[in-house]
Amino acid sequence: MNKKITKAVIPVAGFGTRFFPATKAQPKQMLPILDKPVIQYIVEEMVESGIKQIILVTGADKRAIEDHFDYNDALALHLEKQGKKDVLEQMEKISNMADFIYVRQKGPYGNGTPLLNVQEIIGDEPFICAFGDDVFMGEKPAVQQIIEVYNQYGGSVIGSFRVDQNKVNQYGVLDVEKKEDKIYQIKDIVEKPLVKDAPSNLVVTGRYLFTPDIFKALKEIQLDGGKELCVSDAIDILLGQNKPFYAREIDGTYYDCGNKFEFLKAIVDVGLQRPEFKKDLIDYLKAKI
Repeated sequence: MNKKITKAVIPVAGFGTRFFPATKAQPKQMLPILDKPVIQYIVEEMVESGIKQIILVTGADKRAIEDHFDYNDALALHLEKQGKKDVLEQMEKISNMADFIYVRQKGPYGNGTPLLNVQEIIGDEPFICAFGDDVFMGEKPAVQQIIEVYNQYGGSVIGSFRVDQNKVNQYGVLDVEKKEDKIYQIKDIVEKPLVKDAPSNLVVTGRYLFTPDIFKALKEIQLDGGKELCVSDAIDILLGQNKPFYAREIDGTYYDCGNKFEFLKAIVDVGLQRPEFKKDLIDYLKAKI
């Protein structure tokens, strides 16, 4: 029987230079999609998928993330005096969503480092890794869809989605064998191939379910010549060892919130989902076209 997934790792140590100067003094993960920061959307997805423990791997100047998920006694008292019970309830809900652990990132550059930083916390359990730029919105949380594949097949699972064929050179592209509708076994991952050489238009997103094998594979990577410690290299090692990897084509809308236009799309789409803004926003957009 597969072990239950209860832990998620979210690396948030990056500088967010693509959004400079907005990120000069605040974490990019705290940029709001309308009135909720990006990181909260991701944490809520984890919690809705049954995750109990959220491990945030942080860096310098990330205190705002910790403060956001903490309980603020002074603010609570102020809100109570002002009679703003709805806002107070929101704050209490945020701080009680999950058990939060904060780990300061250290080690070589690359997105594999934060995973090694939390190995002792994860132990021999399978776990979720979610990158802090990637937001999914849909009826069923993306992580829940990934966990369902793990429960059925075992092994590691990668969240994926399809892109226009002419954009495959911007992504890690999956070479797969179909198992059933929207579920595939991964044969290979080709990083940013030429459009004509891409094995499919199914690409990797920032949602992973890893078995503990990933830690050993990360330690096998040779970092000669300033090479980064990359999750993709560790996956290649495991695929070469015939470790089972699956892909779940995620139902829902994916936003790369490290991309300015994608971030803007997320704000507009969330605004259109809110009854108090929908009509006025549609009228405004129509007037601008």
